[in-house]
Amino acid sequence: MAHINKLSAVEVAKKSKPGTYGDGGGLYLQVTKSTSKKASEGDVTKSWLFRFMLAGKARSMGLGDLQTFNLKEARERAREARQKVTDGIDPIEQRNEKKAAVRAEDAKRVTFKQASERYIAAKKAGWKNAKHAEQWTNTLATYAWPTIGDLPVAKVDTAHIMQILEPIWVEKTETASRVRGRVEMVLGWATARHYRSGDNPARWRGHLDNLLPARSKVAKVEHHAAMPYAELPAFMARLRHMDSISARALEFTILNAVRTGEAIGAKEGEFDFANKVWTIPAERMKAGKPHRVPLSDRAITLLETLPREAGSPYMFAGARPGKPLSNMAMLELLRGMEGMEGLTVHGFRTTFRVWAAERSNFPREIAEAALAHTLRDKTEAAYQRSDMLEKRRKLMTAWAGFAAQVPAKGANVVALAVGAKG
Repeated sequence: MAHINKLSAVEVAKKSKPGTYGDGGGLYLQVTKSTSKKASEGDVTKSWLFRFMLAGKARSMGLGDLQTFNLKEARERAREARQKVTDGIDPIEQRNEKKAAVRAEDAKRVTFKQASERYIAAKKAGWKNAKHAEQWTNTLATYAWPTIGDLPVAKVDTAHIMQILEPIWVEKTETASRVRGRVEMVLGWATARHYRSGDNPARWRGHLDNLLPARSKVAKVEHHAAMPYAELPAFMARLRHMDSISARALEFTILNAVRTGEAIGAKEGEFDFANKVWTIPAERMKAGKPHRVPLSDRAITLLETLPREAGSPYMFAGARPGKPLSNMAMLELLRGMEGMEGLTVHGFRTTFRVWAAERSNFPREIAEAALAHTLRDKTEAAYQRSDMLEKRRKLMTAWAGFAAQVPAKGANVVALAVGAKG
């Protein structure tokens, strides 16, 4: 056809003036001034354009640069595009669809390990505990990645999940359950990001519950070893005769029925000594809410007589300057005391709770509030707007009084009943 193939290879090579030069059939050589930082004055770039009309609209489609496609190859690409236009197909839209399909296919090649890392990175900013991301990584690295880490996340199926869980489901039920839940969340995230489709093979209800025994049937319930409350006064007497900061921290922890991290992280600015109140900030509480603790007279005296490290904000200063007491210090103290084998610091919260239930007349919700437990009954929680500070003060005063009893030498400790009068 006379109206096509107007350009020659020599002409294409010589063109240096910015502009468009038609070859015919909608094909154009486009010459533009180079925008490269390394380009010299007068340098140009050359690329191919295909212009066409479809449904009454003018369109322009890039066909690549001259370095990639020579004149002959550009004409072939233009011919293929003209054929599509003749058939009513938009070559630009078709190319975009192909690119999208390739990107989608590439996305499916994301491995489970990569998906896990991206999930953790996306979520860790919202996790309260900074160690949570590390725990997630360690759990998946130990139990999931060896089996499915290098597998495309789109290919993970029920057989893979069972391969991970079956070896540990009975012997390490709690760990296995945690692994399952985390794998389920990673796969759910991958589905939302279109890295995979279909059902989640790690879901429990209606799926794995048909393949594995329920946790309650196989799990060994592990409780924090707790001291019988009748033995507490004698233990507290021993503790008061010890001079270490660990002993003071443990006594304070027991008197207030708090968790290890809540006690050792205590800072001077959290205490209102005039009103005998300690306010633990939300970031140190398991429930993520501030918690007010009414302080007994013994707790106040203990705090006022603590040795303090100059410049440290912590009430229970650790061995390293500016750091709080180690979270293992109180447990190590317990382990070193004769007859205390197997006990845990957290177990003293159980001691308190059992004492409150069996040897006091305080309502259950008062004891639960003292432990900063979230009420499971939604209706009860909705009505419980107050933190019942003054009622809890009476309970904690009674607890401190019980802990301060001095048993007769060689006699068993007898717990005294206390009430919620007044």
